[in-house]
Amino acid sequence: MNEGADDTSNFELPSQNRHSTWFVRLMREPLLHFLLLGGLLFALYGYVSGSQGEVADEQAIVVPAGKIEHLVALFTRTWQRPPTREELNGLVDDYVREEAAYREGLALGLDRNDTIIRRRIRQKLDFVAQDIADALEPTDEELAEYLNEHQASYRVEPRLSFRQVFFDPAKHGDDLESVVSDLAATLQGDPSIDPQEQGDRTLLGFRYEDVSQREISNLFGQEFTEALMELESGIWTAPVRSAFGVHAAIVDQFQAGKRAQLDDVRAAVVRDWMQTQREALAEQFYQGLLEKYEVVVDWPPFAVEQP
Repeated sequence: MNEGADDTSNFELPSQNRHSTWFVRLMREPLLHFLLLGGLLFALYGYVSGSQGEVADEQAIVVPAGKIEHLVALFTRTWQRPPTREELNGLVDDYVREEAAYREGLALGLDRNDTIIRRRIRQKLDFVAQDIADALEPTDEELAEYLNEHQASYRVEPRLSFRQVFFDPAKHGDDLESVVSDLAATLQGDPSIDPQEQGDRTLLGFRYEDVSQREISNLFGQEFTEALMELESGIWTAPVRSAFGVHAAIVDQFQAGKRAQLDDVRAAVVRDWMQTQREALAEQFYQGLLEKYEVVVDWPPFAVEQP
C-alpha cells in the first residue's frame, strides 16, 4: 500500500488547458459513446434490480440510506416541507410493499408481454442515449459546418413594410380590376389623397411594418406574397390578388433575404445539432444491441403476398 502511495505522489498532473482539450477530444470518440452507453445500461440494470447498496439475497429487502434520502427529497419537493417521523415511516413502509410486489410480479412473469412495461423500459434506454448526447458541447467549427449543410433551414427571410387598400370582388363585378388600377394611379399621382379612406371595409390592416415573407404568406396567401415581392418600392401598384380579394399595394421598405450567419442563429443551430446527435447516438446504440441477436420475423401469408 505504501508503495502505491509513493507512486501516486510522484505522478505529475497535466495543466488545466491540456486536461480540458484531452477531455473534449475524448468525449467526441464514437467508441467512448458505446462504452458510456454500456456502462450506463449496466448501472441502470443494477438500479432496477436493486443492486445499489442492497443485499443480493432475493429474500431480503434492504432499504439503504440513499433510498430514504431520495424519498425525503421527493416528499419535500411535493409538499414544501420535510416529512414527520410518522410520514417517513409510511414512506419507507410503502417502498417495502412496492419492492415486495415488484419482486413477486417478476417471479410470476407479470412483466412479460406487457406493452406499458416494454415501452417504459425502451424509454429509459432512450434517455440513456439522450444523456450522452446532452453531455456533448459543439465547437464553433462543428456548428458552422452544420449550418452550412442545412443553410436552407436558417436562411434569413426577406422582410417588408407595405400598405394595402382592399377591394371586395363581390361589390365591383367586372369593373373590379379597372377600379383598383385607377385608384393605384390616382394615389401615385396625388399624395394628398388618404389611402386609408379608399377601398372597401375589411378586417385586414392598412399598414404592415417589418413583416417576414412567411408572415405575409400566412395572412394574405402565396399569390399575394409573390406579387408583392416583385413590386418596385415606392410605387402604388394594382391589381394585386390575395385569398381575400384584390388590392392596390405599395412597398415602403424592402430588406432582401440573406444567408444566415452563425451568430444570428446560434441558439437554433445548437438545438438542432444536439437533436441530430441524440438521433445518431440512439441509432448507433440500437444497431449495437441488434448485433447481439438473430432477428427472425415470421411474416403471416397476407404480408408475404404484399408487394
